[in-house]
Amino acid sequence: MATGDFYANAISKAFGGNITWGTSVKVALLTASYTPNLNTDTFWGDISAAEATGTGYTSGGAALASPTNTVTAANSWSTQWAGTTAYTVGAIVRPTSGNGFLYRATTAGTSAGSAPTWPTVIGANVSDGGVAWDCIGTAITRLGATNPSWDASGGSLTARYAVFYYSTGTASTSPLIGVVDQGTAVTATNASFTVQADPNISAFFPFFSS
Repeated sequence: MATGDFYANAISKAFGGNITWGTSVKVALLTASYTPNLNTDTFWGDISAAEATGTGYTSGGAALASPTNTVTAANSWSTQWAGTTAYTVGAIVRPTSGNGFLYRATTAGTSAGSAPTWPTVIGANVSDGGVAWDCIGTAITRLGATNPSWDASGGSLTARYAVFYYSTGTASTSPLIGVVDQGTAVTATNASFTVQADPNISAFFPFFSS
């Protein structure tokens, strides 16, 4: 199951005016030879040596199309908690009866048959069957865009990671934003290789679908 996270420098660079979520953001594919280091990987040039190659893929990746940045209040979040349901790390839910807060799974597992007593202190944790939930706030910001896709018709394209970065036109000054790890290499053969968002997992980063 895919997981995603921000690079440590992304938030400070965004607040410093070095990153905006728009068409200058690119999504690039990297091979399994890349070992992400969220603390020390800062610019696209730091990691581009591990970039994937294959049919339909262009060096440097693809620019985001139709980027969006939306804020959703907790009680308007569409994914409600469900009993006896398997959840992966990163899943975000609201209680069946909205209490004004959202919760993110920090331990994967199957939820209990009845809902836990949801904490209403941000950062507080609650156990729910095999799942652990963190209270993450009263609203959530979702970064979205049209799903990036590469046409591997007549060949193949293999990658494990999708990396989001803000392109300045120079690799050494293009700050990294986030990385999605599929957990293993994914191959598209005579088909499209698509990075597809899943609203039930991370509110920030998508996962691979091919």
